[in-house]
Amino acid sequence: MARFFLKALLCSFSVLLLLSVLVHSTTTTKHESVLKMTTGVSSPTFDPTRVTQISWRPRAFIYKGFLSDEECDHLINKAKDKLKKSMVADNESGESVLSEVRTSSGMFFTKAEDEVIANIEARLAAWTFLPEENGEAIQVLRYELGQKYEPHMDYFVDEVNQQLGGHRVATVLMYLSNVVKGGETVFPDSELKDAQPKDEDVSDCARGGYAVKPLKGDALLFFGLHPDATEDPMSLHGSCPVIEGEKWSATKWIHVRSFDDPKRDECIDHNSHCGQWAAVGECEKNSIYMVGSDDKPGYCRKSCNRCS
Repeated sequence: MARFFLKALLCSFSVLLLLSVLVHSTTTTKHESVLKMTTGVSSPTFDPTRVTQISWRPRAFIYKGFLSDEECDHLINKAKDKLKKSMVADNESGESVLSEVRTSSGMFFTKAEDEVIANIEARLAAWTFLPEENGEAIQVLRYELGQKYEPHMDYFVDEVNQQLGGHRVATVLMYLSNVVKGGETVFPDSELKDAQPKDEDVSDCARGGYAVKPLKGDALLFFGLHPDATEDPMSLHGSCPVIEGEKWSATKWIHVRSFDDPKRDECIDHNSHCGQWAAVGECEKNSIYMVGSDDKPGYCRKSCNRCS
């Protein structure tokens, strides 16, 4: 029954996105057609004229100007003093481990941490037609000179990480800065990898697949699962090394089920990174996320030894 419901949801979403693409191709004025949807804490505006379908295999879409310059700067300024070495999930155990596969630094906000973040999360739900509760907290990443993320899948191979929310069905990459050269998001197995024109500014890494150049404010949405809820191997993607400048991005992973655990008051960790973060002092440095506040428990209370 759950698989049938998910299939129906994803099929409906594909139809809605197709309609948005048709609007994009037939509308001559940028703001002639605007679909307004209310979710969560705000009344976000989803403008289909800014959305372009770039691939069906994998399913991928670009939203031009999803974030304002002020929103991009806000996320960077709020995150830059809290960055830690990025980790990856081990395919066997599901534990988070350091790896040269991923050499960026990053941090997680809490959901609706402030009004700006809450409004972004509401707009993401309006655009993707997926509930806010299915999404993880936004992660901000910084890629400095030479840093990259080797091609990988966002759906899980291990069973440990599927226990909370199931597979990641969709990913939204929001670009918070321009990159002088390099830093492209690349899909090595895209059906359009050989058809995409490449100019001289494209990095050698990006020539190995369909590439999306990071532009401040733009957002890239792609799906790791097919509409029938099976994994899509064509969703393999990576972040090319930064050759000149630096790259800032924000990631929203969205699961097939609610990611907001109704048993948050229990003494358990809700992120596979908790043990490593606690070991390097994040319980004190980032206490709102790790331990929580008076009205909202944190995600790593067990590792921080803060259970009553």
